[in-house]
Amino acid sequence: MEKKREVDTDELLRLLFMESSLDNFMTRDNSDILFPSFPDYINSLSDKRGEPPAKIISRANLDKSYGHQIFRGIRHPSRDTVLQLAFGFELDFATTQTLLKIARHTLLHPRVKRDMVIIFCLQHHYSIVETQIALDEYDLPLLGGKGNDRQ
Repeated sequence: MEKKREVDTDELLRLLFMESSLDNFMTRDNSDILFPSFPDYINSLSDKRGEPPAKIISRANLDKSYGHQIFRGIRHPSRDTVLQLAFGFELDFATTQTLLKIARHTLLHPRVKRDMVIIFCLQHHYSIVETQIALDEYDLPLLGGKGNDRQ
């Protein structure tokens, strides 16, 4: 089986700018340069880690049924749910940013106070519970709470 090549964003832009016809670019097989689907990505990540989705869902403090629906592609997660999954996977900041990109949500930004706390917690390997406590200490909305999810 042929390994797909990695194409960074700058290279993708270069290829797009060099193309004379948008139709040519759009009809070409770009599967090797586009993001995978979110369920494909998280299932692949789960496989690479050798952990079943149930363990990740539990560490993410997500409802079991809802979590499995996300892994099966039945439900599209909110930004907060993606962040909860990042804690469930025990991801670092950079990989969490990739997870957010693939889920098509805004990236964490260090100038946003709530994001700043989440970034710190990710980099220092806090659990989801420890992260919720840190958010609460700074009177910031908890992950998964109503009305605090930037889409």
